[in-house]
Amino acid sequence: MSARPQTYFGRVWAELRTQQRAVWGLRIVVTLAVVALFADFIASDKPLYMQLEGLTYFPLFREYGVQLGWMRWQPELLNADFAALNRVADRALWPPIPYASTAVDLTGEVFAIPSAQHWLGTDALGRDVAAGMVHGTRVSLTIGLVVVAIQASIGILLGGVAGYYGGWVDVALSRIFELMLGIPTFFLIITVAAIFPPSIYVIMAILGLTGWVGIARFIRGEFLKVRSQDFVTAARSLGVSDARVMFRHILPNAVAPVLVSMAFGVASAILLESGLSFLGIGVPQHLVTWGSILAESRASTFAWWLAVFPGAAIFVTVTAYNLLGDGLRDALDPKLDVH
Repeated sequence: MSARPQTYFGRVWAELRTQQRAVWGLRIVVTLAVVALFADFIASDKPLYMQLEGLTYFPLFREYGVQLGWMRWQPELLNADFAALNRVADRALWPPIPYASTAVDLTGEVFAIPSAQHWLGTDALGRDVAAGMVHGTRVSLTIGLVVVAIQASIGILLGGVAGYYGGWVDVALSRIFELMLGIPTFFLIITVAAIFPPSIYVIMAILGLTGWVGIARFIRGEFLKVRSQDFVTAARSLGVSDARVMFRHILPNAVAPVLVSMAFGVASAILLESGLSFLGIGVPQHLVTWGSILAESRASTFAWWLAVFPGAAIFVTVTAYNLLGDGLRDALDPKLDVH
């Protein structure tokens, strides 16, 4: 019995798995995604489960329901101090890090060194650094993925139109690409931050709306190569609409370079956001990010943990995405034997 033929992406995956650096990058990326997804279950000042005076409560799950508008807090837990309730509770199950990333404690836990109580120490406001690191993972990955999603959407659309139609459409859109390359993103963010209140959504929008040119150029080049192939000509002769030819027939065969660019784009967006947070530009003061933790180390050089841990997280994350991008680039190389 003959073996089932392997698909192109199956071969690409098999090639990617042979590259140890890319595999390690992928493992780190997946680990960070899991941490970001379950951040509230890893670090929170509300217990997962609490039994009090014979009654059972699930405060952390209840908080989710309250935020979504599906539930209300029980009167006995409204504005409750769960740390105090823990002393009189019959039993309770807390997250591994029983602190909120924004919880301020000025009573004696300021600049606490890493210990069993505070794994990565505390900052100038007594906030637990480990909790901030966990929730900062969510902020950084969200920014990276949202920014790249915006860039990919715009880049694929405009690049595909330019490459598919060619002619004056290609010339006009290419001039727009060149114009966008002349926009200084960093100074644009500074200008917007001076006019509008700090907002992470504004930062994501600016990074997404100004960084799509590279993806658009990749897609344009691939469309120019693929549009003259026989299967595209056959689809046109059957009366298939231009939109269907572009996005159903050409795009799947032209998307490979974009995947590589997106991997590098996530790393770039995370690095730029960390830099902006470090400078205190455009990011709300109450929002704890890797860059904002790192920024505190400037005025408190003795608190080495404020520089080491967020700096290491930024380095590892950016390196992981770059390794993954390198691996994808090699695995998707046209020289790869796919016959």
